[in-house]
Amino acid sequence: MNILAIESSCDETAAAVVRDGRKILSNAVFSQIDLHSVYGGVVPEIASRCHIEKIAPLTRAAIEQSGLSEKDIDAVAVTSAPGLIGALLVGLNYAKGFAYSNGLPLVPVHHLRSHIAANYLCHGDLTPPFLAMVVSGGHSHIVRVRGYTDYELIGMTRDDAAGEAFDKGARTLGLSYPGGVAMDALSKKGDPKAFAFPRVSFKDAPYDFSFSGVKTALINLVHTMRQRGQDFNAADVAASYSDAVTGALCDKFYAAARDFNEKKLVVAGGVCANSMLRQKLYDNLPQGRSLYLPDISLCGDNAAMVGAQGFYEYRAGFVAPLDQNAFATADIRDALCKPKA
Repeated sequence: MNILAIESSCDETAAAVVRDGRKILSNAVFSQIDLHSVYGGVVPEIASRCHIEKIAPLTRAAIEQSGLSEKDIDAVAVTSAPGLIGALLVGLNYAKGFAYSNGLPLVPVHHLRSHIAANYLCHGDLTPPFLAMVVSGGHSHIVRVRGYTDYELIGMTRDDAAGEAFDKGARTLGLSYPGGVAMDALSKKGDPKAFAFPRVSFKDAPYDFSFSGVKTALINLVHTMRQRGQDFNAADVAASYSDAVTGALCDKFYAAARDFNEKKLVVAGGVCANSMLRQKLYDNLPQGRSLYLPDISLCGDNAAMVGAQGFYEYRAGFVAPLDQNAFATADIRDALCKPKA
């Protein structure tokens, strides 16, 4: 089954063709980093306008690169939640038009589900059930994936997500946008034990995260030293801060793996590209467990992962009518439309 997939939830415009949820035939991505870097973050209106400009030619390019024609496409999958609502609507409405004009089923896909599905494209042997951690700019979740469309939420952030913590930390240190990438690069030059940053635990929810405290600690440390005219090694600060954030992610994820006796462990999302996190995950993997990480190229937002998850959503009957809406927020456990009878 050949699925055309569309992704426009934030600041990447993406289109891909994926076969049977496992094979990438094409994967085209247009990054808007240059457009937003001058502002130090994503400007929703600019993102939406850029999606409008790029979505049609990018989709045509993805179909051409796949070696197929429009008549070879069997369904259209599109990110419908969560994300920037204006950006989502651009991709969703284009997907609706393409599906309607070609007589194809429309499959709405949850953005976080698709991040997890990126691993299906990299690991042909990976099948549910397994334990997954999704770490991105806006989300930090631990979920039990009981089936391709069946999720149980185990833990999540109570405030800032890990990716947001990296971006705000990078801004505090005066690093370039995107902050997470710059922070990762600088951290490699520093001592992760030079500074002590807090890690938060909750007795009533041991797998929940909180990154607002560590972010505030970094801001206070840097501002205090600057106000006093004290010199500090930015690489040491970045490395110590990254150690606290990635350590919290790794510790809680592996605690959940042990407590729920999960043997297959999956990590996904943009922060999964962080080199310190990846190293910690490998170094601390509990005995008897298998760890699955996506290729770096599939950690960030892309349409191939949408096509992978879209295949399983379609197989489960989640085909949407043409009045399907987009949603800025949506629980990973909830379907985005009613299953087709």
